[in-house]
Amino acid sequence: MIDVTAEGGTAEGEALVGGMVNAGAVFRRGALVERPAPPTARALHAHLRALEGHGFDAAPRPVSLTANGREQLTFIPGDVALPPFPRWVMTETALRSVGTLLRRLHDASSAIAVDASVEWPRSLADPVGGTMLCHNDVCPDNVVFRDGRAAALIDFDMAAPGRAVWDVAMTARYWVPMLDPASAAALYPTGLDAPTRLRILADSYGLSPQDRAELPGVIEQATASCRAFVADRVAADDLVYTRALSERGGWQRWDRIQGWLAAHHEVFTAALSN
Repeated sequence: MIDVTAEGGTAEGEALVGGMVNAGAVFRRGALVERPAPPTARALHAHLRALEGHGFDAAPRPVSLTANGREQLTFIPGDVALPPFPRWVMTETALRSVGTLLRRLHDASSAIAVDASVEWPRSLADPVGGTMLCHNDVCPDNVVFRDGRAAALIDFDMAAPGRAVWDVAMTARYWVPMLDPASAAALYPTGLDAPTRLRILADSYGLSPQDRAELPGVIEQATASCRAFVADRVAADDLVYTRALSERGGWQRWDRIQGWLAAHHEVFTAALSN
C-alpha cells in the first residue's frame, strides 16, 4: 500500500508517505518513483506494459529494476487520501469513479494471459483462483485522484490470479466501507450508508447478477483473508502492523467486523438485488 504524497527531501529523493507494507522505503526522484521490488517484479512489469497495450493507461509504467532489489516506475501526479480519510474521497462521485476504474482495469487484464510459472502472492489472493490478474489492494492509499475522480491505480504488489468478484469485494471493504459503525468511525467520515454505497459500487462497476448475488459472501471471505494477512505480519514481528493492530482495537475489532458482516448479510444481498 503505497502513497504518492511527498514528505520532505532527502539524499534519496522525496519520501512518499502512506501505506504500511513498504512504509519509509519509497522515494520520488523527479518523474520516477523508486521502491522495493516485489518478488514478482519482472512478471508484474510485463503485465503493466501489456495493460497499456490493451488501453489501460491508468497505472505506473515500469522503467527498470536496480541491482539492489528496487524498482523504478513513473510517478503519477494527483491526490491520494491518507487515513483518517477526508470527506472528498468518500463522495458518491468518487465511489462511482473507483468502480468505473476497476472495471477498466479488469477489461484490460482479462485480455492478458497470466504467467502460470510465476509464484504470485497468495496473502490477499482469491482462494478460488482465476485466469485474470487482480489488483487485490484497491484501498484509498492506492488510488490517485484528480478533480475528485479516480484517475489511476498504484501499487500492484499484491496482484494475483483471481475472479473479478473477488477484486470487487476487496475494493468494497475499503470504499463502502464494509466495517461496523465503530470501526468505520475511526478512519472514515460519518454518515456513510453501507448498503447504498455497496449498490453504487456494484452499479458503477457493472457487476453481473450472478456476481451481485455472491458479493456479500465473498466480502466475508475477503475479510477473513485480510485478518489472516494481519495475523501473519504480527506473528513475524512486523512493528507497523503490530502497532496498527493495537491502536485500532486489537483482535476484538476484527471479531466485531466479521460479526457485523454476517449479521447484515441479507441486508447487503437485498441492496444489491433491488
